[in-house]
Amino acid sequence: MLFLAVLGPGIITANVDNDAGGIATYSMAGAHFGYSLLWTLVPITLALIVVQEMSARLGAVTGKGLGELIRENYGLRSTFYLLVALLVTDLGNTVAEFAGWAAALEIFGIPRWVSVPIGALVVWWIVVKGNYKTVEKIFLIACTIYLTYVVSALFAKPVWKDVLKQTFEPKIESSAAWVLMIIAIVGTTIAPWMQFYLQSSIVEKRIGPEEYKMSRWDVIVGCILTDVVAFFIIVACGATLFPAGIRIEGAEQAALALKPLAGRWAGTLFAIGLANASLFAASILPLATAYSICEGLGFEAGVDKTWSEAPQFNVLYTSLIVIGAGIILIPGVPLFPVLFLSQVLNGLLLPFVLVFMCLLINREDLMGPHVNGRIWNWVAWGTCAVMIGLTLVLVVTTIWPGLFPAR
Repeated sequence: MLFLAVLGPGIITANVDNDAGGIATYSMAGAHFGYSLLWTLVPITLALIVVQEMSARLGAVTGKGLGELIRENYGLRSTFYLLVALLVTDLGNTVAEFAGWAAALEIFGIPRWVSVPIGALVVWWIVVKGNYKTVEKIFLIACTIYLTYVVSALFAKPVWKDVLKQTFEPKIESSAAWVLMIIAIVGTTIAPWMQFYLQSSIVEKRIGPEEYKMSRWDVIVGCILTDVVAFFIIVACGATLFPAGIRIEGAEQAALALKPLAGRWAGTLFAIGLANASLFAASILPLATAYSICEGLGFEAGVDKTWSEAPQFNVLYTSLIVIGAGIILIPGVPLFPVLFLSQVLNGLLLPFVLVFMCLLINREDLMGPHVNGRIWNWVAWGTCAVMIGLTLVLVVTTIWPGLFPAR
């Protein structure tokens, strides 16, 4: 009963991570590289658990959101620059979610000028007019629809021996395309916005140090589930599109390409999963941004807060939805670059957020006996180091494209 009482923030945050941009990234990983990138999900899952657990523990022990902690301990200037970068990245992510929603509904014959305004109104109404408990229940129901990707992968009939072999046999390449894909996978799996949203949800749900032992399992289960879904998305596309040599630039293209190769139901289920994930994330991402910016600047924030109690929070949430949906309705907007590059931006911003988290979680004046242990610190700082290294490689390959071979 205690576990059910604290259930929600961890599973919701992790599952939203499989949003339109994430599904597109995993689809492309499978279509362009087959099963060869499955092994990356093993260390990424471990890193995701460590990072998400730190975020939740910070919220439970301090009772404050990440933006507020950074502002109080490292000053408004550092917070401001971080939040500007987060706002730009999350706006791109929000546009990507509505792009995914529009693309998924177009598969079923619904034009975007119909689907996008309806989707925007639904996500706005759920959060602004609902309370935290109601919103959380709706989000948990949405989490179950991700099972469509597991079924899609089974319809694809992969050779499971090859799948398991490449899951546990690391294969490293030196091409610029491979490096960019790794950054995108890490950026979409461990996204900066997740840390702000999870910590704020823990605080708003009023989970304290006493309840945290159970809440920790909510975080761990959520992290494992989200990467299991990612695993099956890569398998579905790796089993069908990669052998056929089909190159894709989005999850909707994967859904359409799956139909003749793995059967109509595989493609339909893939499209349903994309529609659910896009609308689900279109609710959460503006919410995470509103939480982080309002906390960082000292404004009231929370789903349970009314317009008069938290005007900046509600205006910011509404504005992000209107702008994100509005951009998708502009004729000729190139959806794929926005969608894919938003995931790369996540990967570039992540090290800065992780450094602040690692510094905060190790302060005894804030955390008391709940500071990081040695192993947790190794994984956390190791993730920072890997992301900084990948970012430097990306910069080098961008400036000197001939240094690494093209895929």
